[in-house]
Amino acid sequence: QVQLVESGGGLVQAGGSLRLSCAASGRSFSSYSMGWFRQAPGKEREFVSAIRWDGAAIYYANSVKGRFTISRDNAKYSVYLQMNSLKPEDTDVYYCAAKSLGAAYSTSEYNYWGQGTQVTVSS
Repeated sequence: QVQLVESGGGLVQAGGSLRLSCAASGRSFSSYSMGWFRQAPGKEREFVSAIRWDGAAIYYANSVKGRFTISRDNAKYSVYLQMNSLKPEDTDVYYCAAKSLGAAYSTSEYNYWGQGTQVTVSS
């Protein structure tokens, strides 16, 4: 069982930066691959980025590639999403998620989810 808590969201102007954190509790965090997803009201939750359990594989959605960076610190049971050059279209609720084995793009493959943190980018 893994519990996830996101933090770091907020209001920022276009072009600014935010760093999201996801703190995990439970055993064997280092064995879980982690993902970041986002969702706007009335829309499906979409993939943003994922990192494999050992950090050896990292994936990004095309819409954030070159602007967002995912990282993890297994000793701190945490995963991060550094978001730079933010755009108004990045406004969403951001969720972190965990799954066993390899990283994945699909929400259905993740077993554990946080409650989300709101990111709002003003123009």
